[in-house]
Amino acid sequence: MTMTANANDDVFVLDGELLHTAPVTGSWFMRPIEAVAAVLLAMMIGLLLLGVTSRYALHLPIVWIDETASLCFLWFAMLGAAIAIDRSEHLRLTLFLNMFPQRVLGYINSLALVLVATFLAAIIKPAMEYAIEEWVVTSAALNIPMSFRAAALPVGACLMLLLVLNNLFRRENLRDIIAAFVTVAVAAGLLYLASPMLESLGNLNLAIFLGLFVAVFLVLGVPIAFCFGLGTLAYLTFTTWVPTIVMIGRMDEGMSGIILLSVPVFVLLGCVLDATGMGKAIVELLSSMFGHIRAGMSYVLLGSLFLVSGISGSKVSDMATVAPALFPEMKRRGHKPKEMIALLATGAAMADTVPPSIVLIVLGSAAGVSIAGLFTSGFMIAMVLLLVLAVLARWKARDENMEGAKRTPWPQVGKAALIAAPALVLPFLIRSLVGGGVATATEVSTIAVLYAMIVGAVLYGGISLRKLYSMLVETAALSGAILLILGCASAMAWGLTQSGFAFQLTAMITDLPGGWMTYMVVSILIFMILGCVLEGLPAIVLLAPIMFPIARTLGINDIHYSMVVVVAMNIGLMAPPIGIGFYIACKIGNVSPDEAMGAIWPYLAAMIIGLLLIAAIPGFSTILL
Repeated sequence: MTMTANANDDVFVLDGELLHTAPVTGSWFMRPIEAVAAVLLAMMIGLLLLGVTSRYALHLPIVWIDETASLCFLWFAMLGAAIAIDRSEHLRLTLFLNMFPQRVLGYINSLALVLVATFLAAIIKPAMEYAIEEWVVTSAALNIPMSFRAAALPVGACLMLLLVLNNLFRRENLRDIIAAFVTVAVAAGLLYLASPMLESLGNLNLAIFLGLFVAVFLVLGVPIAFCFGLGTLAYLTFTTWVPTIVMIGRMDEGMSGIILLSVPVFVLLGCVLDATGMGKAIVELLSSMFGHIRAGMSYVLLGSLFLVSGISGSKVSDMATVAPALFPEMKRRGHKPKEMIALLATGAAMADTVPPSIVLIVLGSAAGVSIAGLFTSGFMIAMVLLLVLAVLARWKARDENMEGAKRTPWPQVGKAALIAAPALVLPFLIRSLVGGGVATATEVSTIAVLYAMIVGAVLYGGISLRKLYSMLVETAALSGAILLILGCASAMAWGLTQSGFAFQLTAMITDLPGGWMTYMVVSILIFMILGCVLEGLPAIVLLAPIMFPIARTLGINDIHYSMVVVVAMNIGLMAPPIGIGFYIACKIGNVSPDEAMGAIWPYLAAMIIGLLLIAAIPGFSTILL
């Protein structure tokens, strides 16, 4: 699931989160860019911490901080996207690549890279025009032209184009490269000649360009961000008179909202916690408390995912922290590896509603829903799913071998609690600060990082400067890949809404019998399917502008609908044979997907039962609001 042309690269992706089985380093000539991105991230964290401190400690708000952070953020996002290309960390679907004959894989990889290069080359000129037009707009606090900020778009596009061409000519043979360029040129020429006819097709073009074309690009292994970008660009170019500069504006809007700054900061937080072992301390505490009872290790696994997710906001980090600590003991007690994987995967899906879930942050930004409300409700929803999975786990463990399982002496439990206490404080700190309105999700993310750094340094051994720098760079690459997806998906979503498709869909759905319950069922099916194919973040950005207004017209509470959407997507994410999260869990647990595939269905069925309860009873989502 990376942009690399090498099928043997050992990289796996889940919701914008990468798990590497080997260290990943970039090219030597990208070292200055990596350093700039690392400095920008550190600067943004410092600025936001300064803003919080000044506002609450000194009662002196600093008005220019948000503007400065926003200016840095767009540059950080574009440079991060370039670093992700250099490191082959852009998210793509590789499931279908293995189905192509070996003799054509070189051509397919070349074609994917040429398509990416075509998109980047096509947006450079309108991105420059957009940056120039922003010169007449000045920031409110700093009073500087916004061109200084918008210039990140053409600069980033040029840098990414050079890196893609470098990868193309370095990795692929010349014959495949020429064939790929000819294919793209011929396709573009045919579309240009057919444009008068295409204009007459109306909204059928949405199915062609934003449906069929995007699907073909996904199958070819084109990174998800560029699939959306290419589909939208082709749609606007060959079927409308809308200038491409409008698309650039939508990309800017979708990837640079100040609230999205919490995404890279929470990604960094997950790295810090992994490096310090704070998540592992929580797992060990729960093991000492519940490990001696029947199904106890299953409860510990679920409880660990529940608590650890509230710290890192990363499913990959959660699973990678929990599985190695618990799987050996679970195997000793007779748990089958495939059952452990099934519980791990569905437990991670359950925990995605636990704050500070990055999916909730993006959803709040895209749909205009209160993030504080999402954080508060997400905790309750996770509890419902946790209970459902725990009941199934208890039934599955009815024949568990309890020989040798002994209650941990209370002094040892107390020692484990003392070690884990600083880590346990963090998830509740995050939830209370956001839910209480003390700080925004973005500000809380920086507070959490500072807390983790201090506590990690004092109590858990700390992090070396060299390691910290590498985590900053890795965070930049991963965040850049995520934010570029959000930007391109926002442009695609704008194309869908401006075409009138949203109004047609609204009319069609509101005419369905059954009212809001029917709409809930339809929404569950749509987001489960999209969760299998697209992952959570792009699916949300694509459909939130369309689906949420319809839900409001039917009287569905925004928070209630948000919870249903997130859970449905996560079920799809873990559903084989396409769900990416399922394969991540298998990789972490070192279990063959073929072996685990049959075992996960009862757990997915339990999740679906929980989802239907959440959908049918709005009180689960709103009781804590």
